[in-house]
Amino acid sequence: MKKHQKHTKLARPNYGNFHRQEWAIIGTPCGTIQQLSQKIIKSLSADFKIGYVDADHADETENSKKDPSSFTAGAAQQYTDKIDFHRFDRKGALNYFQYRNIFNGEDAVLVNGNHFLAKQQILVIDPKKEKSLQKKLDRLTEVVMILFTEGISEIPDYLREALAEQNLKKIPTCSITDISTIVRFLKESLKNNLPVLNGLVLAGGKSRRMGKDKGKINYHGKPQREYAFDMLSGCCEETFISCRPDQSADPDLFGMPLIFDSFLGLGPFGAIASAFRENPNTAWLVVACDLPLLDKESIEYLIQHRDTSKVATAFNSPDNEFPEPLITIWEPRSYPILLSFLAQGYSCPRKVLINSEVTLVDAPDTRVLTNVNSPEDLEGLDF
Repeated sequence: MKKHQKHTKLARPNYGNFHRQEWAIIGTPCGTIQQLSQKIIKSLSADFKIGYVDADHADETENSKKDPSSFTAGAAQQYTDKIDFHRFDRKGALNYFQYRNIFNGEDAVLVNGNHFLAKQQILVIDPKKEKSLQKKLDRLTEVVMILFTEGISEIPDYLREALAEQNLKKIPTCSITDISTIVRFLKESLKNNLPVLNGLVLAGGKSRRMGKDKGKINYHGKPQREYAFDMLSGCCEETFISCRPDQSADPDLFGMPLIFDSFLGLGPFGAIASAFRENPNTAWLVVACDLPLLDKESIEYLIQHRDTSKVATAFNSPDNEFPEPLITIWEPRSYPILLSFLAQGYSCPRKVLINSEVTLVDAPDTRVLTNVNSPEDLEGLDF
């Protein structure tokens, strides 16, 4: 008898508790973790946006004296514009689903492992915390680095036993004071875990203004959707054609890698969201079929200027200086943002870009961004 599945099985992002890339520093006093984290963040901040998670170690009485707020009057949440940064205070507990959205804009998160769990751990060998660490060995699920405090150069037997299933020989070690080595390791980890880039050709539009399928128009000796597919295939890990479910009967699409719209009736927005639903762990280079002058050189130029720390990398539109959403690299962090706009009643990819942190690039040749959506556009096209 086939087992009943209550909920739709979805591809899930590779999240930890706070972020896709997170490290808990564990095994040493909280003050040492805070100092080490500050040094790491300072060294990484020029190239990466790093978040930090910790607990407040002051008692409630001291906190209330330091931070009088509208909470005493019964407010559930308070926002304060601190000029140099923005602060939200709220009552009530947060869970990992909420943490992930809060830290979505960062490249990585450092966590005080004495108080919180994280997907990967930086283990400090410190006699001051040995008894405490022995009670938390179940938190050491994926140790990626081991740091020695002063006078320590060996891993204790109880830790060797606890980490028996992890390959200790491959885990790098160094002194906790060797900040340059620690930072170099974390930089390499960040660079080696950048999302791969997939391509997506938008071919699911109904081409009402054109009066015929724009994806099938032959500008370069083959249908435009195939031409765009071939261009992206040379630049991306994998490339797919985005189309409507009813296009499955199109014989010209047989054998092509397809992603069918699962967010229906939302146009290009739905196509992009459907690609992320298929694979939320890759970035998507999205190209529309109404850009007949687009060439491989322009696509490569956009990829060269890709900024993985941002929501997306897009060309400036030559017409209005707004982002051009349908020749854009959408990073994995854009998926929850797209869904949040949809939840607020918006399905315009350009609106998402305008209201998000993106990198905008001027195309070397603005003609490549020429849209052809109608017979009049087609007539006036100049190759």
